[in-house]
Amino acid sequence: MKKLMALVALLFFVGTQQLSAESKDVLNLQIQDTIKRFEAQAKGAKEFLAKANGYLVIPNLYKAGFIVGGGYGEGGLVINGKVVEYYQMVTASIGFQAGAQKRSLIIAFLTPEALQSFRTSNKWKVGVDGSIAFVDWGGGIDLSTVDFKKSIVAFAFDNKGLMGSLSLDGSVFSKIKKP
Repeated sequence: MKKLMALVALLFFVGTQQLSAESKDVLNLQIQDTIKRFEAQAKGAKEFLAKANGYLVIPNLYKAGFIVGGGYGEGGLVINGKVVEYYQMVTASIGFQAGAQKRSLIIAFLTPEALQSFRTSNKWKVGVDGSIAFVDWGGGIDLSTVDFKKSIVAFAFDNKGLMGSLSLDGSVFSKIKKP
């Protein structure tokens, strides 16, 4: 059973990396499009992002699982409106789960310390190197007026497919070079 789970996880990661391994130019266009969609969907998003010290944009986060699950996505860290570094996100999980989905993700760093910790870490792991609060912007909330209690907040949107769970616990972010 362990060998089967390892094989499923390996096939998933190889497959999603092929789907997600975009060139730098394509990824930059996807990042800008994702930011525009976020700003159009969430009231006050443009002002909120302008106040953040930086934010990571992952245009296509793929997640799939059947008992053993995994996720993969690539994105860019935006500081002062410009992509300064590229990252990959890898996640794995075991437990009751079935399905597949694709979503967009924006993680905002609200303090200089949170951003610095993320940027200087070789592999930044959610729950170990920092905790992330998911924000639900429903109900007409204006993001530009909210005082967040956490120094890192995340927004998942444009979900496609069926798979529950908004948790990023155990996810690992690492810098990548883009051609």
